[in-house]
Amino acid sequence: RSTMAADGGRWVGLAVDFSEGSRAALQWAADNLLRAGDNLLLLHVLKDPDYEQGETLLWEASGSPLIPLSEFSHPSIAKKYGVKPDAETLDMLNTIAKQKEVAVVSKVLFGDPREKLCQAIHDMPISSLVIGSRGLGKLKRLVLLGSVSDYVVNNAACPVTVVKPASNHA
Repeated sequence: RSTMAADGGRWVGLAVDFSEGSRAALQWAADNLLRAGDNLLLLHVLKDPDYEQGETLLWEASGSPLIPLSEFSHPSIAKKYGVKPDAETLDMLNTIAKQKEVAVVSKVLFGDPREKLCQAIHDMPISSLVIGSRGLGKLKRLVLLGSVSDYVVNNAACPVTVVKPASNHA
């Protein structure tokens, strides 16, 4: 923890799944939270990892090493960790990194998103986490045994902001 925080920049976590909800969370973080010198840590959790990829077994417990945005954008690196970042999200990240003067790195985690996000918050020097909401109604959240954002809000060791997609006005 201390070596990552030694560079003086704040670490802001962003849970990403490359959905509309995570793009809304990214835009909210850019507009309201990120400032020059910050480090934006993208946390992407693969619920059902491909165990035929050697890296998946190697990094299952701790997650991947930190991956710089320039590498995360490269198809071979994305494939190596089993992620599928979309062009729109990558474009937003590159623009925000330049405009806001923030360093963007990614960490791929493997397992239950609720547990792995809380574990990453505990293990990394994250000052706050921004997470998108899929906008499920209360009944659907109940049926799904609680949403990821609900779980993280109630169990994370740092402040958590849940951002709803713009199309959800509820």
